[in-house]
Amino acid sequence: MRGHSFAHLGNPDLRSRLVSQVAQDRASTATLVALIAEFDARKLYLPEAYPSMFAFCVHELHLSEDSALKRIRAARTARQFPVIFEALAGGRLNLSGVVRLTPYLTRENADELLTAAARHTRTEIEELLARRFPRPEPLAMVQALPATAPGPNPDLAPGAWGQVAPGPVGEPAPRAKVTPVAAERSLLQLAIGRSFEDKLRYAQDLLGHALPCGDIARVLERGLDALIEKLERRKFAATPRPRPSERPSSNPRHVPAQVKRAVWERDGGRCTFVSDTGRRCSARRMLEFDHVEAVARGGRASVAGIRLRCRAHNQYAAECAFGADFMRHKRDEARRQAEARRQEIEAQARARAAAEEVVAPLRVLGFRADEARRAAALCESIPDASLEDRVRRALSYFQPRGRTVAPATIGLG
Repeated sequence: MRGHSFAHLGNPDLRSRLVSQVAQDRASTATLVALIAEFDARKLYLPEAYPSMFAFCVHELHLSEDSALKRIRAARTARQFPVIFEALAGGRLNLSGVVRLTPYLTRENADELLTAAARHTRTEIEELLARRFPRPEPLAMVQALPATAPGPNPDLAPGAWGQVAPGPVGEPAPRAKVTPVAAERSLLQLAIGRSFEDKLRYAQDLLGHALPCGDIARVLERGLDALIEKLERRKFAATPRPRPSERPSSNPRHVPAQVKRAVWERDGGRCTFVSDTGRRCSARRMLEFDHVEAVARGGRASVAGIRLRCRAHNQYAAECAFGADFMRHKRDEARRQAEARRQEIEAQARARAAAEEVVAPLRVLGFRADEARRAAALCESIPDASLEDRVRRALSYFQPRGRTVAPATIGLG
């Protein structure tokens, strides 16, 4: 214990030792953040059988959840703006300040904003950001409250409603929180909206015969049972009466329902990636059915040929098989195609809106609704034209070939 007791130090020595230790801590923090940044960039958590850098920091490095989030966010920001590493080591910025600055930093303002925030507390940085990036003020809210607001009670009577006192005006609603309170018992706290409350009360009414007490926990559990059953049907074709087989598909990537069910049960609804040290990935979210042998190399969608992988390890396996550059190119291509589809959908929506706007003037001119809509369809090819030009184009639908509509005959008011 001698190494952690400093009662023997005089005041000047104690102060000097404290200041020196803080400087070392800042330097080590900057080094740790830099190491996390590089480890994260290389995705070295994947071969260790972790689905994310956060999971690696929490379960392998044993950082707290908050500490891991803060350091990962600071590391990713500092990787974009390396001057942050020096600022952390020198004490000009702390981790909380970096995290607070992250959403506002750009390549254009980074140097100036980081300089302005240097050696300021988190509160002072928040005030600086409020001045430079003002946000609309929240509307004042008047809310009726009971005379006394009881605290959370894990033993609420059947059908009773716990109450949560609201925070100050402008604060975000409290996040849902599950807190263990006893063996096999936890306290759930969350803020709900009127729609949620109406649905919950309606569910209590519908379950009046089965649950006369209206116990909220039992109502929610029944709702979760129904939701899980629905999601399992969609995710891996779970059903109490499976069909013997389904018609074969021409798509080599299609995984039959019976294969999904068998694979999900065999793999326990968990990623199957295993590290060189024998550690299996614990991810149960974002799971995908992955071909053991790539489809491009002849892989088949059989029970033996399909496995569960989380998205991160599915992509990692693809990069190991085909190379990181190839997969990066494929992802970029997929993003470009998705963006092209989005733009095409938006263009079609604009074209339909431009045509729809022409229907009303045509109706005023005495055309029937069906005639007006067929004529207005001609305007989908000129969505950016003026309304008058679009009406001219629509009227050409009713004119014999070779004749045009004179501008004077169009009365748009």
